[in-house]
Amino acid sequence: MKKTVSVVGAAGIPACYGGFETLVENLTKHASPECNYVVYCSSPLYEVQKKTYNNASLKYVNLRANGLQSIPYDIISLFKARKSDVILILGVSGCTILPILKFFTKAKIITNIDGMEWKRNKWSTNVKRFLKLSEWFAVKFSDVVIADNMKITRYVKQCYGVEAKTIAYGGDHVLCVETTNYNDTPSTDEYYLSLCRIEPENNIDMILEAFSGSNKRLKFIGNWEASEYGKNLLSKYSSFSNIEMIKPVYELDELFKLRSNCRAYIHGHSAGGTNPSLVEIMHFAKPVFAFDCTFNRYTTDERAFYFANSVQLLGLLSDAESGVLDDEKCAVNMKLIADELYCWDKIAMKYEDVYFARDSQER
Repeated sequence: MKKTVSVVGAAGIPACYGGFETLVENLTKHASPECNYVVYCSSPLYEVQKKTYNNASLKYVNLRANGLQSIPYDIISLFKARKSDVILILGVSGCTILPILKFFTKAKIITNIDGMEWKRNKWSTNVKRFLKLSEWFAVKFSDVVIADNMKITRYVKQCYGVEAKTIAYGGDHVLCVETTNYNDTPSTDEYYLSLCRIEPENNIDMILEAFSGSNKRLKFIGNWEASEYGKNLLSKYSSFSNIEMIKPVYELDELFKLRSNCRAYIHGHSAGGTNPSLVEIMHFAKPVFAFDCTFNRYTTDERAFYFANSVQLLGLLSDAESGVLDDEKCAVNMKLIADELYCWDKIAMKYEDVYFARDSQER
């Protein structure tokens, strides 16, 4: 029996923003014939407003999906979606309205609560309080809660007494790039790679400090000019000859090349659950040096290399070069884990198992 699934909370598709948008793009791409998706999109982001994409119907709301407008954007989308069989909510911004929405819909409400947003250091105290309250409403008034990392699943159980479903993100879409300009000859220019938003919680300064004390090359891609934090780091470390601080790269061919040719990947994220950039690089079979937190240990199944400070990272770099670390085994393990857990066809099926209340094998 077919079900109409409305997706609320993402900026929209085709994906042009971030993790939730990539999730929706791939859920619709890998949808079964029994699942009819309706995706609510932010019209200011789309100069060309398609009516359908990946066989999903697209509906537009004339508000931005992020910032202060995210709350009315989500609420308006939720009420427009009230006649659906299933409403999939991505993020908790609009979830304070759920008790009222319940009076107007018979839809099964499923919420992916994201990565404990209220804990992020980038938010003010008042924003943290609002996000924590929104999370409470999301967990208490959703029929199913989805967490993208086992740590979040356990947190939901401990804090709210609710059993969340653990469904991560896929990353294999990064291997499907039409690399017409890519030369697959291995690069002789050995370098380590890091890629993220330039925010304190991603431990950018820790990574740069380690490489400033090493002769190993680092290519670090990020939005350096977007904040004072980034500008200060750019000023402090751009003079080091072995550190290349690169502006955001949007060309898929170029990203594919940078990932394919790197010596290893440095992942500094300390928050946010399962980070898409981490599961993406795992598909390239590269050794991963990850900041030591529970999120990253779950994602890599305890089989990456971990550091808690710049001194430890510097030590790992030295051990890798001297052969003390078995980085080839690490690379193989990252690929095995990615193929088993982080492929979009499997992720899409797990979501549909939730829509249709089917049993699925979870990690």
